[in-house]
Order: sequence, then structure tokens, then C-alpha cells
Amino acid sequence: MSARTAARLGWFLFVASVLLFVCALILNLGRPQYADLAFTTGELVLGLALLVFGWFGALIVSRQPRHPIGWILCAFGVLAGVGGLASEYAIYGLRSHPGALPGAAALAWFASWVFALELALLTALLLLFPTGRPPSSRWRWVLWLAGIGAGCSVVGALAMWPLRGIALLQVSGGPEPVGVLETFYAVGFWVSLVAVLAAIASLMVRLRRARGVERQQLKWVVYAVVVVVLCFILFMVAPDPIGLTELAADVVFALLIAVIPIAMGVAILRYRLYDIDRLINRTLVYGLLTALLGGLYASAVLVLGQVFGGVGRDPPSWVVAGATLAVAALFQPARHRIQAIVDRRFNRRKYNAAKTVEAFSLRLRDEVDLDALTAELLAVVHQTIQPTKVSLWLRPSAPESRRTAP
Repeated sequence: MSARTAARLGWFLFVASVLLFVCALILNLGRPQYADLAFTTGELVLGLALLVFGWFGALIVSRQPRHPIGWILCAFGVLAGVGGLASEYAIYGLRSHPGALPGAAALAWFASWVFALELALLTALLLLFPTGRPPSSRWRWVLWLAGIGAGCSVVGALAMWPLRGIALLQVSGGPEPVGVLETFYAVGFWVSLVAVLAAIASLMVRLRRARGVERQQLKWVVYAVVVVVLCFILFMVAPDPIGLTELAADVVFALLIAVIPIAMGVAILRYRLYDIDRLINRTLVYGLLTALLGGLYASAVLVLGQVFGGVGRDPPSWVVAGATLAVAALFQPARHRIQAIVDRRFNRRKYNAAKTVEAFSLRLRDEVDLDALTAELLAVVHQTIQPTKVSLWLRPSAPESRRTAP
């Protein structure tokens, strides 16, 4: 396949996935939002994240048509469109207007196991990034595990044929899958999840071993995966930390999921333009700073509010104002302290360079020998910047006749 044909095919797949998603959205807006139905507008919004996969897939395919990562991302976009349309088509033809659309039951059945294909693609995406090959032959079992999980889910879904699918079991009156097929369905999901976790572990292993360009690319994806996982854990521990509605929470989840394809696209196409180490450093510093100051603020308001306002009452306004001022006063000292800790722990080269320059500055105040100062300066440059070659030019002093009298 030529590069032009591959680029056209990639963008065609993305446009097709967008059109499928638009059709699903039209069907969703044209029906009531049932409270007893699992698939709602929020779940459809989550599909927008997978469309981001498709867009970056088409972009990568148009630039590097031989790279398998681009085609896997395109497949994500197509599955987003097909899965969303299948669910909305089934709901419209089975619940909103029974019998109005042909093949609604078959698409409901397909929508019940399409997640298995998405998990298998996610496993392949994480395992093959960024080179398009597994880290070694020993990691091929992860791909086999993902295939087995997807197969078990499809076999287990046969228990629902030709019923309405899991998303519609509560409203269609069909029985839930039981017996051996139910076990296959559950095992398929958990096996697929284990395969995804193993692929994430492979990213961590390769990050430790990789060098050069591959290491910079892996940093982008590992950073995105860690941010997404930590945010999901936060929402699981505190399901409603900031009072989000269900739809707003789905939008937040969609934005989080979209971080992964964005990181992959940047890593493959534009990694040289951005400093991922600086981004990771700032994330660690401000994340720890937010957690520290937020904890101090909440503790101060809670303790002082109970002492001066009584248990169960709102804290006095002066307590809130005092805690706010205290947090504002601690911001800069805490930030500098956390920055030093993060540099010392995670960016040792920068920390050592800063300490070397600081020590040289102290010795510079008392040094009067030009030769010793030159040797010291060259040593500091070599330790901090580590150039392949270093030279020092000193401008000769002006003649006595040309010097300006004080």
C-alpha cells in the first residue's frame, strides 16, 4: 500500500467513525433517557474519547503508514462509532419504538461484548508501543491472553443470543446468562483486564531499559497512563469529590481517556518539541503541593471549626479566612521545599548540577589565581553540562595607555 493510499484509508476510517457516532447521537437525542437503562448519554460521551484515538491514528498513518500503532488507533475509532451506534440502534428499536428498526436484537447482542475487542486493542496498543513490536518474545503471551479474554467474552455472550444484550436485560425481560456461558463471560472480562495490566507493566519495564528516542517516547505514554490510573483511583475512593453530576463525571472520564492517544501522537510525531521531563517534574511538584496544602487547609478548618464553632456547625468565617491566609503564606516556601525534594529524588542530575554550581560560586569569592580559576571553571562545566569538548577563551586585558583613569 502506498503512503497516499494509506493516508486516505486512515482518514476515511476516522470520518466513518465520526459519522457513525453522529448517527448514534441523533438516535440518543431522539429517545427518552430511561432511568433503568445502563447505556445513557453519559456512556455515549465516553465514546468521544475513542474518537480521539481514531483522529491521532489517522494522523500517524498519514505520516508513518507502516507504523502499526496508527492502525490500532484507527481501529479504536471505528469501534467507538460502531459500538455507540449499535447500542443506540438497539435501544431505539427495542425500547423506544419496538419493531421500528430491523436487526435491533442482533446489534444489542453485539454491543454486549464489543468491550472485549476494545480491551484487546488496548492491550496490543500498550504492548507494541512505540516500535510496533513486543519488548521481547517472552511478552507475546500477553497478546495471547488478550485474545483468549476476547474469545471467552464472545462465547459467553452467546447465552444472550438472540436476546437484547446486557445493557437491555433489565427492560427486555430476557434472562441473564447462567451456567457455563455466564462463567465464560465473566472470565473473559477479567482475563482481558489482566492482559491490560500486564501491558502496562511492560511499559514500566521497557522504560527502565530504553535509551535515547525510545525512552523519550515511552516517558510520554507512561506519564499519560499513570495520570489516568491515579485519577480513576481517586474517583473510586471518592466517587463524588467535587459534586459532579453523572454526565459531568462521564465527560471528565472521557477527557482522561483521551490523554492516552494524545500522548502517543505527541510521542511518535512531536516528542522533540516538548520537554516531558519538565512536565513530569511540574506534575509531581504541584500535585504534592496541592495535596499538602489542601490537607492542611481542611485540617485547620475542621479542627478550629469544632473548637470554636461547635461540632456539627459551620466554622466561623474568621477560621476560614485564617486558614486561607495560612495556606497562601505557606505556598512559596512549601513549593521550593517540595521542588528540592523532587529534584533530589527524581532529577538527580539537575540537583547535582545545581549543587556543583553553588559550590563553585562560593569558591569563586576567595580565588585570585587565574590559572586555578580557569581549571575550576572547566571542571564545573564538564560536571554540569557534560559536553564532548570544552574550551575557554579569555580576553586579554587592555593596554595601560588605553585604560580609563578612575
